[in-house]
Amino acid sequence: MSWEISHGPVSFRSLQEEDIWYQFTWFFYKSKKTQTYKFGLLKALLENLYNTDYHLELTYNQIGYAFVKTYWNLVVRHGLKQGNQNSGVAGAIVKAQQEKQIPVTLSFDQLQMNDQIYVLEKAGPVMKKYVFGALYSDFEGKLYGFDRRKHSEYFRFHPEAHIFLLKYQRLITDLVNYHLAKMIEQYNPVSKDFLLEKVESIAQRESLSPYREILLSRFENQCFYCGKALNTSNAQTHVDHFIPWSLVQSDNIWNLVLSCRTCNLNKSDKVPENYYLDQLVERNEYLKVEEALIHEDRSLYNYHSEKLKLLYQYSEQNGFEERWSPGR
Repeated sequence: MSWEISHGPVSFRSLQEEDIWYQFTWFFYKSKKTQTYKFGLLKALLENLYNTDYHLELTYNQIGYAFVKTYWNLVVRHGLKQGNQNSGVAGAIVKAQQEKQIPVTLSFDQLQMNDQIYVLEKAGPVMKKYVFGALYSDFEGKLYGFDRRKHSEYFRFHPEAHIFLLKYQRLITDLVNYHLAKMIEQYNPVSKDFLLEKVESIAQRESLSPYREILLSRFENQCFYCGKALNTSNAQTHVDHFIPWSLVQSDNIWNLVLSCRTCNLNKSDKVPENYYLDQLVERNEYLKVEEALIHEDRSLYNYHSEKLKLLYQYSEQNGFEERWSPGR
């Protein structure tokens, strides 16, 4: 069992797409015999594809936050069992919720920061033992390598697997959500209605108001797309995800721009023309040298322009074919 090993190296083998498809096909084929935490880990990895450093590494806290968010929303908020008993990570999360007397109606993103940290600390040892290595054997080291020993912790994507996940992110996400919902259905037969919807809605959109103030204080008060002067009232100055939130599903300042209401509504779920990508890359050069801002927004710590360009490149293969500009 892969969770029993303390570390495993990334496969040195160069992979083709068909190799990785084979691993995923085999994994989903076996999914009836697996555990929900493996799908939770996949969801956490997909959410963090754009948060890796130059070595394609993630911290356990990055993965842990995304994983606990999934389990909290399913187990606490929706009251769904993840097995015959709520043990392991689910049990640790439920215990933390009860100890802190946190309302079960709140999603994880709505919790106070100190409550989020408390839940993460309670679930951390269980995740470290059972979760972070969970998929290692299933993918034969072709998806990631890891080390959970105290003085050498790391979690590293296989380079070709990382590109593969960027390229087919929406498809893999849909497959993971479907199989996770089917598995949860086994343990919650009276809750079949809207299970897939509950699994898909784990990521909740947050208020972007703090980012509005950050961007207004650093750049001219004009729309990123049309150049029109912005009204600084909240109703008129919008913060827009350059690459749509429906693909990224996280709020990274390097992917956020100020927009007038008209452009934001017209752009909707589209990706801007390439000209605006160059403009955003240039703007981010100013952001990433501000030490105070990097300390405030950790997404800038691992930002580099090639990451944004890859996201833009693979957005088309993830279903965002149409390129948008004002007036179109």
